[in-house]
Amino acid sequence: PAGAFLPISKKTWSTAAHSTTNDTPKVPSAPPPVSYVSSYHELKIPSSHSGMPTQSISVEDLTPRISGLIEENGMVSGHVTIISRHTTTAVTINELESRLARDIATWLLRLAPADERSHPSVATSGIRYEHNDINQRPESAEEAQRCRDNGWDVDSADSLQKWRAQEPINAHSHLLSMILGSSESIPVMGGKMVIGQWQSVLLVDLDGPRERTVGVQLTGFR
Repeated sequence: PAGAFLPISKKTWSTAAHSTTNDTPKVPSAPPPVSYVSSYHELKIPSSHSGMPTQSISVEDLTPRISGLIEENGMVSGHVTIISRHTTTAVTINELESRLARDIATWLLRLAPADERSHPSVATSGIRYEHNDINQRPESAEEAQRCRDNGWDVDSADSLQKWRAQEPINAHSHLLSMILGSSESIPVMGGKMVIGQWQSVLLVDLDGPRERTVGVQLTGFR
């Protein structure tokens, strides 16, 4: 009759309410596996200056090499530690700009002037450091043993003279390295170092020009 409601069978209602054609909940896929990254690398850093060592100061950019290592290792988050492998270089973070690099060299040599026996390009009259009294080294049995451990037979007069001849007059370089510091640890997020727009990771060579080595430790996750 007009206006009457037609009953819906239980079976019909069940099918209408629980249709599985398009409404089946999708099970979320598992996230990609996360793997740990821990690797150490040594990078050879050529000098931007040329010629024989003259205790000159130069600033070298490490940023592209370190960024390359992070990308090659697929590290997404973690941190990277950079350490100098020398006692007359330093690692720091600052702006890479040629005029600033010259200012850095000038300022550092005012802070710790070179010995008057250093290379004429940096020598400062009246300045002398005990470390540069090469003819009095090694001073102790312990220092002599360190020379032997590094391949110099200082018990031989000939070898001792050769070791002394190759030692640079660079006490001021050691002092400046201690002031600036030998390492930096930098966060990594999204596969990139977390540094500012104008910041670069720099190696400051305080006794150059020489080819130098830095160690780079990556620790984090892919």
